[in-house]
Amino acid sequence: MRVTLEEGGPRLHRSPPPRPREDPAVLVGIELAALCRSDLKEVAGTRHGPSQFGHELVGVVRESTTSAFAEGTRVVLDPNVKVERGTGFADHMWAAGPDDLLRHALQPVPHGPAARRLVFAEPIACAQHCLSAIKRQVGGLRGAQVVVLGAGTAGLFIAALAERAGAQVSVCNRSRARMDAARKADLLDVPTLLFGELAGDRADVVVVATSFVTPTVLDEALRLVAPGGLVLLYGGTAPGDRHPGLECDLDQVRRTETVAACTWQGHSLHVAGSYGTTAEDFAAAIGDLTDAASPLRAEALVAAEVDLPGLLGLLRTPDALGPGKIVVHPEPS
Repeated sequence: MRVTLEEGGPRLHRSPPPRPREDPAVLVGIELAALCRSDLKEVAGTRHGPSQFGHELVGVVRESTTSAFAEGTRVVLDPNVKVERGTGFADHMWAAGPDDLLRHALQPVPHGPAARRLVFAEPIACAQHCLSAIKRQVGGLRGAQVVVLGAGTAGLFIAALAERAGAQVSVCNRSRARMDAARKADLLDVPTLLFGELAGDRADVVVVATSFVTPTVLDEALRLVAPGGLVLLYGGTAPGDRHPGLECDLDQVRRTETVAACTWQGHSLHVAGSYGTTAEDFAAAIGDLTDAASPLRAEALVAAEVDLPGLLGLLRTPDALGPGKIVVHPEPS
């Protein structure tokens, strides 16, 4: 059984996934998947770039025609590596491609930790990549004033990792419901405020981690950043996106992970981007989740659990989704 995204929208198939024509190939039995905001963007047609539908997952290799993976290996997926694959919203998923690409696309994870925790490996790897982008511009984070705009999964992970790196972190969001959900999850111990409640011109770094980098959110980022500070674009952008008075192409900065020196209302600042992941980010994320002394309790963000038919219903009514992460079981509940 699998949920695929097709021209007419999401569709539930009760047949096995088709095997790729090329070799080597690996069949992964899906333990658990998770619904990402980018999946919803794909359904709505508002996400730019190659499809990554059904990419947050943890599973076990059931068949393998490559020496890179033995049967029984537990894996998570790096969707930024270009292999031929099916959707992770399924009971099984095929992946095919050269050995070196498969080895990077399917990242091994230990068997001990619960799937409810390991399914967060990919979003945490993205958050780790974001922190690396910040460090390239400002150096170490210890003692830095960091504000994260957006209290969704991405924003909370970025804030949690920045706090662990020694930064003084605040999280701001536009809606109170999402802030209340963030406090309830108790993933991190930092101030959580609504837009406009934090004093301006004080943050060394402002991370825009909302689903989209909208003019309203960017205005708040520019209000909060200190002269000479950094605005880091993590949320979604579209080709040609610009902001009046800010002389840079926002989408190009984000996707190429470059930095632009800008001026805003007489103050100098830098705008940089974070896009994608690396193998090092996944290694760090898996370490965060499995650290024996202080693991990142990512499963605290799980708000609801559905099966594949239930996922199809959610994809058809995305406006009904509340805050928190939806995890998807491959077998009917």
